[in-house]
Amino acid sequence: MEHKYNLHPAVKGQEQADAPGFRKVNYKAGNVKQQISSVIRSCLRHYRCSSYGELRTLLEAFNVSIEERTGTVDGRSYAGIVYGAMTDDGYGIGTPFKSSKIGKDIGYKALQAYYAKSKEKLKEPDALDHLRHTVKDAMSPYNTRDEFRQRLEADGIDAILRINPTGRIYGITFIDHNAGIVANGSVLGKELSARVFNELFPASQKEEPHPVEQHAEQKGEQRSHTAKSGFGIVDTILDLADTQAYEEQQRQIQRRKKRRLCK
Repeated sequence: MEHKYNLHPAVKGQEQADAPGFRKVNYKAGNVKQQISSVIRSCLRHYRCSSYGELRTLLEAFNVSIEERTGTVDGRSYAGIVYGAMTDDGYGIGTPFKSSKIGKDIGYKALQAYYAKSKEKLKEPDALDHLRHTVKDAMSPYNTRDEFRQRLEADGIDAILRINPTGRIYGITFIDHNAGIVANGSVLGKELSARVFNELFPASQKEEPHPVEQHAEQKGEQRSHTAKSGFGIVDTILDLADTQAYEEQQRQIQRRKKRRLCK
């Protein structure tokens, strides 16, 4: 993909260790943790995503799942990130990794800073103009959904449609590989929102399912499979937290056990 979109990966230090970067994760090839690490860091270097949803869409294009885990344990809040491998058809496979097992630079706090920085960059004058104009030029009531996507792909842009079981478009994200921008349609303007594309490409159109299209229920089931693979329900919630909440809980349990033994 680096060659296809003329991307130039960095080749020193940690970045060199993360090569080959933009290759899709191939679970059967082994060394899954390294593959996932490589994809995540390459995406954070080369693309600007202003939200968790946009980053999730980008990573899934490279067979990497991402899940935010937030909550409280014994009154203490935690926030963490878990990454996993996906198959080409969008299903989670293997055991996921919490971000602390890969590196702090892709943890929850680091991603919040990344979103904020990306948002500021995308607010700069003309930052989204080329993507906005290219998408508008590709829109036509005479095109099908596939023809619309194909026109954008010729310009190095992927259009990721989110579709419910009835075929209605309820979300759309654009990935500009040349400019390194990931943006939801609504970010580009009301005239490029999901509602507009749903009217332009109604569900009555008969087309073969596209690999990037996912139904809401199916997507939820896939992510649930990814999160639970290798973990029990309780372990999933606790072990995915990128904080000390779980460790503190264990210390409290040990203290209670000691008190019971002393009685």
